[in-house]
Amino acid sequence: MNSNRNRSSIVYLLLFIAIIVLLVATFRGNTSQETVPINQAAADIQKGIVERLIENENRLRIIYADGSEKIANIEPNATLIEQLKELGVTTEQLSSERIKLEITPPNAWLGLLTGLSYILPFILIAGVFWFVFRQAQGSNNAALSFGKSRARMFTGDQPSVTFEDVAGVEEAKEELHEVVEFLREPEKFISLGARIPKGVLLVGPPGTGKTLLAKAVSGEAGVPFFSISGSEFVEMFVGVGASRVRDLFDQAKRHSPCIVFVDEIDAVGRQRGAGLGGSHDEREQTLNQMLVEMDGFDTDTNVIIIAATNRPDILDPALMRPGRFDRRVVLDRPDMRGREAILKVHIKGKPLATNVDLGVLARSTPGFVGADLENLVNEAAILAARRNKKMIEQPELEEAIERVIAGPERKSRLISQEEKRIVAYHEAGHAVVMNALPEADRVQKVSIIARGMAGGYTLALPEDDRTLMPRKKIIADMIGLLGGRAAEELVFDDITSGASNDLERVTRLARAMVTRLGMSDELGPLVYGQKEELIFLGREISEQRDYSEAVAEQIDKEVRRLINEAYEKARSLLVQYRDKLDAVATRLLEVETISREEFEALFPPPVPKNSGTPIPMAM
Repeated sequence: MNSNRNRSSIVYLLLFIAIIVLLVATFRGNTSQETVPINQAAADIQKGIVERLIENENRLRIIYADGSEKIANIEPNATLIEQLKELGVTTEQLSSERIKLEITPPNAWLGLLTGLSYILPFILIAGVFWFVFRQAQGSNNAALSFGKSRARMFTGDQPSVTFEDVAGVEEAKEELHEVVEFLREPEKFISLGARIPKGVLLVGPPGTGKTLLAKAVSGEAGVPFFSISGSEFVEMFVGVGASRVRDLFDQAKRHSPCIVFVDEIDAVGRQRGAGLGGSHDEREQTLNQMLVEMDGFDTDTNVIIIAATNRPDILDPALMRPGRFDRRVVLDRPDMRGREAILKVHIKGKPLATNVDLGVLARSTPGFVGADLENLVNEAAILAARRNKKMIEQPELEEAIERVIAGPERKSRLISQEEKRIVAYHEAGHAVVMNALPEADRVQKVSIIARGMAGGYTLALPEDDRTLMPRKKIIADMIGLLGGRAAEELVFDDITSGASNDLERVTRLARAMVTRLGMSDELGPLVYGQKEELIFLGREISEQRDYSEAVAEQIDKEVRRLINEAYEKARSLLVQYRDKLDAVATRLLEVETISREEFEALFPPPVPKNSGTPIPMAM
């Protein structure tokens, strides 16, 4: 510690001296006085306009009678008097009372500083380079270390996350538990001839817990764990990415057995040659180096690579082959039991009321991933604190679900009574139509309070998780979405722009039924159009038409027919249950929000949900 301080003090002292010397040299070199030749000085002496001469080394300072000053340079091989006499100045003129001749002895320190001003810049530059390179050799300094890996190493002695903190992905935990067991007891597998997997690729939608699961592997394995993001490899300097890959694997081999986790590997592992304009040389060099390190000649090191991505379709095929990423672990959206288990993890350490039913919350959150559920619990805690409660209760958790889905309430939004009535009938139309269809989801809440970008909303959630979508269910969803527009036309004999989002969703569903799902009787079980995708961009840019103009016209007619029939069905249901529509809308105008129990008290479902006896449809 003291040696570092001494080095810094020496460097600062050298810098101070260099600044002083440069300032002196600059001051001496940048004088504002006019410089004249020595013969001009002799001529002025002969004219009698010079009052004083001051000699200092090889410079002559000339002070005139009018107070002005000039500088003349003296030749070093002769004295001042000799040079002036050679130029015609007589002894009488120099010894006259008007001219005072002063000879200043040379200043040794000033001469030394002048000499140093010439050689010190070179010494200073050399010292700066020496200091920078010495500092770059330090382990805690990042100077000139851009070629080094930025991976963070965790020893695993004090794990912050274990498998107990990860829920809802039991199959993925089992797959990774085998990797952990191999690192702990390799003899158990080697005796049977099993080979350690080189890499494990975690695949799943955003928020499903890929990074959290990798942290749990770090906590369970008890071996060194290196963590790095895919974007940390590539920099502005050419070749830095490949250098960092080499450095990362060198560190991993020195700490073998160990685990290397690369988050968002698609940032560096995209398919080669798929960039705009051909390729990206720096990224491809980084990928090539990673491919060599993962499956090169050195195959005896116990280094396991765990990578996470939500876009496995854009990764390079060479990266995905066995021998590099041997296992692909899929983390899908959790089912109802998984969501309940995740909620139990996130409520640990939080004061929860005894009336909270996590099963109801899990049933009310289909499609939620782990990040959504964590956000739900956090929003509920914030709401409870805002209401000055000591515990989180069921109402806060249920309202948090709506906040995550639709956004916060906007009670301060002012609308006219006429618009409020239109919104009430629009949302009542959705609710009545969905309640009358056995295939539609059950209505949980109806509200005319604005949330997010919506002026009102009808919350309908399925009773159970669904992996397959039947045709009748899609048609029921289309009819329910068109219930709001149909109610506006039926009650007010006019339509508004409030159904714009409903129409977009209905159009997407109808076109998907015809072109992607093969659910059209007219066009049959075929897929129309091939989607084109730029892997470098990672998204669709167009759809290649592999059908004729006549088929395109048939597709448009079929989509229009499905939407028109769904609209007519919604209108007919509202005509049939007009009294229920009025009752629900009137209640909404009174209380603004209706729960599921209150809604079903106003309009009991005419046919039990999912009973298998659907209402006849004109389809």
